[in-house]
Amino acid sequence: MEVPIDTRNQFRFYVGCSGWSYTSWKGHFYPSNLDNSQWLSYYSQIFDYVEIDSSFYRTPNIFMVRNWYKKTSEDFRFTAKFPKIITHDKRLKNVDKELEYLFEAICPLHDKTLALLIQLPPSLHISEGLERLKELLPQLDNNFRYAVEVRNKSWFNELAYTFFANNNICLARSQLADIQTPPVVTSDFVYLRLIGDRSINEKAFGKVQKDRTVEMQYWANKLKVVEEEEAADQVKLAIVSANNHYAGFGPATANLFRGMMNLNPLNWEIENKIIQTTTTAGNSNQRSLSDFL
Repeated sequence: MEVPIDTRNQFRFYVGCSGWSYTSWKGHFYPSNLDNSQWLSYYSQIFDYVEIDSSFYRTPNIFMVRNWYKKTSEDFRFTAKFPKIITHDKRLKNVDKELEYLFEAICPLHDKTLALLIQLPPSLHISEGLERLKELLPQLDNNFRYAVEVRNKSWFNELAYTFFANNNICLARSQLADIQTPPVVTSDFVYLRLIGDRSINEKAFGKVQKDRTVEMQYWANKLKVVEEEEAADQVKLAIVSANNHYAGFGPATANLFRGMMNLNPLNWEIENKIIQTTTTAGNSNQRSLSDFL
């Protein structure tokens, strides 16, 4: 199946999920008989973008990254999170070796990487974090775009916005349980992360558990403003990542958001029927989007 390319007046949308390796997606998104080694290839036939969430927990090795490249088409795109050893354990300080290893590992994926995400811990106040970011800038690989996600409200002021804007770093927009990033544009792209909280059990990730329609419509409206008012001058790219924890099922959340942005809907049920040849129609676990909502 060919993934639809969504461009309007050269403004490009990438809407996908945060990660793809979820056992609970089997029978709901992945065919029940599809081996996990084929999950990324299958995912990339439905979506044209994914956020690499696993890189936060452990820096991927170069062989793994090359494999991701080979399993996806030329048009497929990634974002990747900085490892937490850099952002959380060392709090951006004395991370030369870790950065070198990260850039070396991610290099084979460069052509398919939209941005690298630096997720800061909630305990990192602007008074400490801004200085750390200034020290980090010269060590960053200029071949990548960067987005910073802050989880401390002290960052929501003009001092931070100016710093990000002067360095063309995106202030990632995030919707969590107790904090919502102001929709401020600080770079030539915008990055929205629908995260939520940790109240949904991972075993239930195959179906939407929470109604987030009002929140999602708010963010969709904000992106439409960017597209209509600022795209002609600066912003040409919007990235949206849906986490399972947000509503319960990342693919359905991403698809619902696509509809809010008037983008073509995606249908993984068709792909399931093609691949799941050993499953009879009477025992099929396939569902349409309406079953998820």
